[in-house]
Amino acid sequence: MSEKVFDHTELAKFDGQNGQPAYVAVDGVVYDVSGVEAWAGGKHHGNLAGQELTSVIDGQSPHGRKVLKKLPVVGQYQE
Repeated sequence: MSEKVFDHTELAKFDGQNGQPAYVAVDGVVYDVSGVEAWAGGKHHGNLAGQELTSVIDGQSPHGRKVLKKLPVVGQYQE
């Protein structure tokens, strides 16, 4: 089975709203943040699920990329 590829439109569907899972993309990898309490409702410190957040995690996140290792990978992101 090949890995799912998300573009901007497809990723936006996974915003954690209305029963949808919450996904975010960082450096071309799509992560499932649905099980992370801090991402409840698809929102975390002003950021929204369903988006590409590389610049946010590199520039604003106090925990940086280390948290990504704990998240399930659900696919690849290509703009």
